[in-house]
Amino acid sequence: MKKLFFIVLFSCLTLAANAQDAVSPNGKLSAGIDGGKMVINYSGSKALEMDSIAFSRLDFVRKVKDDYRMLEGKRLHCTNEANEYTASIGRNARIVLRLYDDGIAFRYEYTDLKGSKVPAEHTAYIIPEGTKRWMQQWSDGYEGFFPMTTTAEVKTLAGFGGAFARNTINTHWGYPLLVEPVDGIFTLITEANIERRQSASSLFNKGEVFSVVQDENELLLNGDWHTPWRVVIIGTLADIVQSTLVTDVSEPTRYADVRWIKPGVVSWIYWAYNHGSNDYSIIKKYVDMAATLHLPYVLIDAEWDEMDKLESNEGKTIEDAVAYAISKGVKPLIWYNSSIGWVDGAPGPKYRLNKPEDREKEFAWCEKLGVAGVKIDFFSGDTQANMDYCQDLMESAARHHLLVNFHGATIPRGWQRTYPNLLSTEGVYGAEWYNNVSHFTQKAANHNATLPYTRNVIGPMDYTPCAFSDSQHPHITSNAHELALTVLYESGLQHLADRPESFLAQPQQVQDFLGQLPTGWDETRYVTGYPGESAVLARRNGKTWYIAGINGLDDPQTLALNLGFLKKKRVKARLFADDGNGGWDIKTIKKLPAQIECQPRGGFLIVVYR
Repeated sequence: MKKLFFIVLFSCLTLAANAQDAVSPNGKLSAGIDGGKMVINYSGSKALEMDSIAFSRLDFVRKVKDDYRMLEGKRLHCTNEANEYTASIGRNARIVLRLYDDGIAFRYEYTDLKGSKVPAEHTAYIIPEGTKRWMQQWSDGYEGFFPMTTTAEVKTLAGFGGAFARNTINTHWGYPLLVEPVDGIFTLITEANIERRQSASSLFNKGEVFSVVQDENELLLNGDWHTPWRVVIIGTLADIVQSTLVTDVSEPTRYADVRWIKPGVVSWIYWAYNHGSNDYSIIKKYVDMAATLHLPYVLIDAEWDEMDKLESNEGKTIEDAVAYAISKGVKPLIWYNSSIGWVDGAPGPKYRLNKPEDREKEFAWCEKLGVAGVKIDFFSGDTQANMDYCQDLMESAARHHLLVNFHGATIPRGWQRTYPNLLSTEGVYGAEWYNNVSHFTQKAANHNATLPYTRNVIGPMDYTPCAFSDSQHPHITSNAHELALTVLYESGLQHLADRPESFLAQPQQVQDFLGQLPTGWDETRYVTGYPGESAVLARRNGKTWYIAGINGLDDPQTLALNLGFLKKKRVKARLFADDGNGGWDIKTIKKLPAQIECQPRGGFLIVVYR
């Protein structure tokens, strides 16, 4: 087996040769000293290596145990435990290192700061050339592909169009970053638990050295301060996909009452029209579709503040649209521009949320009107000011019982635990890009089969799945592929992309499925697959299992289904598959198949009722 490994450099640290070995609770992960370096082993193979300077000893501190509930996500009841170690790294500073069964988390902690700038961090990951990795070029909205490569010498994309900048090599990367350092063993690099007075970070590389760089933070710090957790999930693909490590290390919610927070499926207008929601008649169509399919939510997207300017609306306003949705038993969500990212030339409403007093007034109006939540778009990156603004928005929204969905925004880093009204975040190159660029059509299947191992590992992802018709550019993934995405992708608000005419033309079994689709899961299991090639996951809601799989290749593929964990020889289940001619093959089955033959860019979905 080819051994390729990381070196993580803490240039402010050193490790003594007599430091004791550290282990995870299950013993699979261990940290020991080898040639003056800390080596993280997974089941006897090197997965991670740390090199250090001026580090006197590593001391066991305590066992950390977590047992908490989520309102959405891959697992609603989460448990995890770790062994925690600390080491002094100088006057009034230390590193805290935790070894979990599924990875490591570490952060730097400082005390007695007096008007200090944010301490410089020198964490770096070494990814040797030749190592398989799936990396996304950084952008402030985290909207890019994760192409598999074995080199850091990747050309820079010029904007979102997908063209490479001439003779330019990209050096700035967004989380998460997935690497296969040893055949069959994976590490996923990210961070978690952004708090007040902190910026998020990203990765800059020089050759094989990928350095953690905190984004802009102009605060002067007093008293105690620490960095967010640097997180590396380590193990098999099952360990990666099933991990809840990002929320495990995040702060518990302080909300006293969360009963008003209800995840659900949303009908969504933008994909079909590449436009906002200033047309009252179109809004009514999406409300009616939600009512017909029994979807709990409808999103009234951008430009609703211009509704009364459109003559065909005959004076109808957002108040009328909200009232119509409520009269049909559908809860409305409405869109806002954050007014700190894309502002000039961008749609509105703008500048209604930036000042605390304006924000409270606006959210109070939403609550009084009957609006259930807000989608807030166009942020400007990972700076401390952005991070604090996002927390201001979530806290203010919670005071007015409003759900939150961030778009054009950074990736989730555990806020879904701390602020459970944050039910989804974009931060993904999703289906809306069928509106924007032609090359998404050819790359979507491969990209779709990569996201379960990368972006969706770390938190809810508003990809806006399930398009059976075409938008501005065609899609060539199959019907069953598209339906499978609604289960394969986890999101507390699952926005369905297609137009009403398309959904209502589908077989009744498909319509019934969409009306019963869960958005929170009691259990998630990896079944089979490999990044970019295929993905098969099984998710349980109550006593019902949903097994979803997609083919990311342009050729047919047979996907093996090892479903022994269901412990069922005979079942009552419905199989949604492709018929090979662009249509559906839907049938009731009494025995789970051992394998599925997938069409090129195809997929399947099995709902096991008992």
